[in-house]
Formats: sequence, structure tokens, C-alpha cells
Amino acid sequence: MRSSPPLANFSAFVRIPPISFNSPFEILHDITYTAFLFTYTDYKTILFPITVFAYAAASNASNNRFLEVIIWIWIHLLQCNVSNQYKSIDEDLVNRPWRPLPARRITLAGAKILRWALVPLCMLHSARYGKGVTFASGLLTITTVVYDEFGGAGHWIGKNASAVFGYGSFEIGATIIMGNAQNLDSKAVCAIACSALVIFTTIHAQDCADVEGDRALNRVTFPIYAPEASRVTLFLALIIWSIFLGQIWDISIENMMLLCVFGSYIGWRYYCLRSVEADKRSYLIYNIWLFSIHLLPAISK
Repeated sequence: MRSSPPLANFSAFVRIPPISFNSPFEILHDITYTAFLFTYTDYKTILFPITVFAYAAASNASNNRFLEVIIWIWIHLLQCNVSNQYKSIDEDLVNRPWRPLPARRITLAGAKILRWALVPLCMLHSARYGKGVTFASGLLTITTVVYDEFGGAGHWIGKNASAVFGYGSFEIGATIIMGNAQNLDSKAVCAIACSALVIFTTIHAQDCADVEGDRALNRVTFPIYAPEASRVTLFLALIIWSIFLGQIWDISIENMMLLCVFGSYIGWRYYCLRSVEADKRSYLIYNIWLFSIHLLPAISK
């Protein structure tokens, strides 16, 4: 259905679904829902875990700053996801046809413009909180460019390194905002360093279920490069990190035992249950474990 004349330029970049728009509120709803779809899959992996991590890692965490942290994470998540998705539309046509580009809620040209327009928007928003948050925003932008524009996603080392810098950028910015500070204290630095090492050694958990799709795109993820070793390292890393982080944060012996059992269970699943559906479920459980270790600084003795 044709859009009204005032939306002519807008409709060149955003494909309006075949419904009738009778008010600006419906147009706003459509734009908001499109933005939501860009970020939907990363609420459980980025938005919620990083928010909880910031609250746990910030020494002077304030309940009043939760919304500010969520907004900051979300607009940067939107920047990353728009960039990634306009580069992977062929894959999403098969695996996630509901996403804005394959669902034709926005054109490829529109997504590209949105992707680059979000860079100064994120930087300006971050500047409100000082140099530390602005640095985190810039680092995340550079990481996103390397990942999507210079082939960082094509090899498992580049992909894992990008995940470290990506998660680290989110954690730095969110923790500074949550703590209403200009810099990170020693507790926050330790938490972010531990998180970075965990991510680098275990984040290939997300690639186990996507081997066929990644192979079709000529990506060399760790499960493709070393099918057996990638699962062995996951099994060992989840156990070792559960023990090590429990000791670092000096949690109770009961909590450490629970964490170790949980990590061992996930490692067992990845090593023994190798179907696509099993790997998808294992990755969901892995994210619960990742969420749990992000809480450790808050429950330390």
C-alpha cells in the first residue's frame, strides 16, 4: 500500500508493511518494532547479562541508573546488530527470516545509512558520561568495523577476539555509568579482565549449532577448524573457569559446588550431545552459566 506524500523520502529506505497507517503513532510503532527486531536475539546474551554484570562490578552501583545503563547498552547493541545484519542478509533469509532485512521492513540501503548514522549518535550519547564511556563507545565501533567490514568474522581467532573487545566495551561503558564514576576501580577491572578471558575461551559455544551455515559462508569458526578440540576445550574451560572464578571472588563452598556442577553439565552436553537442536539448547544453558558468573562479584564474601 502506498505511503502518504510526507513519507515519500522515508519510504525510500524503509519498506512499510502492507498495513494502513492512519496516524504518526502507528508509524512510530513500526519504526520501534523494527529496531526491536534488530536487537531481539541479543537480549539474553548482551543486554540483560551486561546490565547485571555492571551492577555486580560497580562498587557504587545505583538502582537509579539501571534505565540509563539499559538505554546505553541498547543503542550500542542496535549499532552492532544493524552493521552485522546488513552484511549477513543471505544467511538470515534462511535462518532468521523475521529479521528486518529479510522481512523487508527496511531496505539494504536504509540499513546501511542507519548503521553509520548510529555511530555519531552513540558517541554523542556516551560523551554525556565522560571520557571512559566515550572510549568504550569508540572501541566498540572500531571492533564492529573490523568484524563486519574487514573480515574479522571470517576466522575463529578474529571472531573470538572481536567478541572479547565487544563484550569488554559494553562492560566498561555500562559499569562506569552504573557506578556514576569516571574510571573503573580495581574490582571492576578484575571483573572485566576475567570476563574477557572467559569469553575468549568459551564464546565458540555459539558457533556449534551454526556449522553448516558458517561453512556455506566460508567462515572458519573454531568448531569448523577443530571439531573435536573445540568441544574438548569447552568441556574443560567451563569446569576450570567455574573453579577459578569461585576462588577469585571467594564465594561460599556451596555456591562454588553448584557452579562447578552447572559448568560440568554444560561441558558434558557440548561434548556428548552434538545435534543442531542439542547445541542450540546447550547454548541457551551456557548463557545462563555466563549470566551466573557475571553475578559473582556481587555475591563475593
